[in-house]
Amino acid sequence: MANVVMKSQRVLSNTEGYIVSSKISLTFGAFMNLSVTLAIDSEKDMKKGIIADYSHGRSRGEALSRAIESLNSKLPARAQIVDFETGTYTTPVTRRIYAVAVAVYNYPLEEKRLDGMGPAERRSLLRKVLREFNYNPKVLNISELARVFGVSRDSIYYDIEQILKERKVRKG
Repeated sequence: MANVVMKSQRVLSNTEGYIVSSKISLTFGAFMNLSVTLAIDSEKDMKKGIIADYSHGRSRGEALSRAIESLNSKLPARAQIVDFETGTYTTPVTRRIYAVAVAVYNYPLEEKRLDGMGPAERRSLLRKVLREFNYNPKVLNISELARVFGVSRDSIYYDIEQILKERKVRKG
C-alpha cells in the first residue's frame, strides 16, 4: 500500500493535467493487493494524488470508521475526490479485523499573482499562450498583458521577441 502511494506521488508530481477518472482495485487473500489506474486530462493542471490508510478494530464498522477518519485527516484542503474504495479483512489466526481506505483526488493549484512573476516565469506563460495561437503575436493585446503582468509594454515586446527567437533557433 505504501509503495503505491509513494510511487504515485513521484509520478503524479511530474505529470501535468488532472485526474478525470480512476479505477481502484483492492483485493485480499494471503496478501493484500492494491492497484490504481488513472485517466489524466492535460487540458488544465491541478495537483493530484492518491492516499491510503488502514486501521483495525473490534468490528468491521469500527475498523472502517477509523480508517476513513484517518484518511480524511490526510486529505488536502479543497481536495476533490475522484474515486474512493474501502475494504476489510480478518486475519485467520488472531481474528483481528483490519480496514483499508484509498482515495484518488485532485486539488487546485495555488493561484499565483501574475504581477509578481519574474521574467522567466512570465516568458514561460507567454510561450504557452503563443503556442496556442500558432506563435502569432498579433493576436495578443500588448497593453493588457503589460497591465496584467505589471510591466511595461516594452518588456512584453522584448519577451515575445525572445520567445520567437528561441523558437526559430530550435526549428533551425
